[in-house]
Amino acid sequence: MSVLNNQKKSNRTDWHRADVVAALHKKGWSLRELSRQNGLSAGTLKSALDRPYLKAEEIIASAIGVTADEIWPQRYEKREFSPELPPSVGKSRTASFEVQGAM
Repeated sequence: MSVLNNQKKSNRTDWHRADVVAALHKKGWSLRELSRQNGLSAGTLKSALDRPYLKAEEIIASAIGVTADEIWPQRYEKREFSPELPPSVGKSRTASFEVQGAM
């Protein structure tokens, strides 16, 4: 059995960009106006629809009234990923030298 098959996969998908824009419109916002109101250039928030941009994601989510990880769960899943390493991996070499030198 493959390790990839054993990994837990999320069934949550990111919102479609049109759904994000529609949710903003329902709250009375356009991306351009929301950008300007937050001291950003008019097209700045648009970039969060296509690629990760933490500050823009938070601004958009706040305007809609949800958390950013509700809109982009796959992005946040990647951000919160931390691989499980064997105990010997990741130990500092200097720490082992200090212990030996202290003897």
